[in-house]
Amino acid sequence: MRQRRRAAWLFLLPMLVVLAGVAGWPLFRTVFFSFTDATLATLDDFQGVGLDNYLWLMRDPVWWRAVWNTLVFAVVSVGIETALGLGIALILNAHLPGRGLLRAAVLIPWAIPTVVSAQMWGWMFHDLYGVVNAILMGLGLIAKPRAWTADPDLALPVVIAVDVWKSTPFMALLILAALQMLPRDLYEAARVDGVHPVKVFVRITLPLIRPALMVAVLFRTLDALRVFDLMYVLTGNSRSTMSMSVYARQYLIDFQDVGYGSAAATLLVLVLAVATVLAVTLGRVRVDAGR
Repeated sequence: MRQRRRAAWLFLLPMLVVLAGVAGWPLFRTVFFSFTDATLATLDDFQGVGLDNYLWLMRDPVWWRAVWNTLVFAVVSVGIETALGLGIALILNAHLPGRGLLRAAVLIPWAIPTVVSAQMWGWMFHDLYGVVNAILMGLGLIAKPRAWTADPDLALPVVIAVDVWKSTPFMALLILAALQMLPRDLYEAARVDGVHPVKVFVRITLPLIRPALMVAVLFRTLDALRVFDLMYVLTGNSRSTMSMSVYARQYLIDFQDVGYGSAAATLLVLVLAVATVLAVTLGRVRVDAGR
């Protein structure tokens, strides 16, 4: 047993060394700078300020607005993507003509780089030349063009809609993989017994795909909490859509305040860590309860 453990650690050691260099060292430097007054011009000549950066951060209403925007974006977008992804996966799992072609077509939005998707939708939502305004005005739903990404009341819903279009195929793909691993004899038995399809879905399908569904939700939630490129390309530094990542980037790059920006980035990492622990804990509790 000791030899097997030693061999396992030897195999893991190269990966752990690379991970420490690629992720651990930058994270340590970020946390370190968060306790200093460093700027891009004074990275070699800075002083420690203790918790001052974090105290200023806690008193900044713009930071709390960014936290709220990020949480709303994560909860709403992941919720919609999970529901749509489950529905699409159930359709793709059915025996339909042209199913292979349909699966490939569904994955196209996910395959497009996020920056390209954001720029494409930014043109479509343009207030003067966008196709969205043209379609809605043609249908009589709006009387005049709207500045979708510039309106504080519409910008965040627009960003959420674009993310749903972009990331729903990811959820559908993971759920579809879980659906195709389900034992068919259970469904044959339910069909012979005359069980209603809705009851089959609730009593058989959902419990069996729950682990894969939890993994998909966890991955998407972590990705949504650290969202940057989608919001930045569509709305820039607008406070109505600013996420925690955009906030940290603004102070690190635009204002060149490395210390304060690092504090914001460190809090973002803490939020991601707490979200991961909660998701894993809740998933284990549900699995244990199901047993």
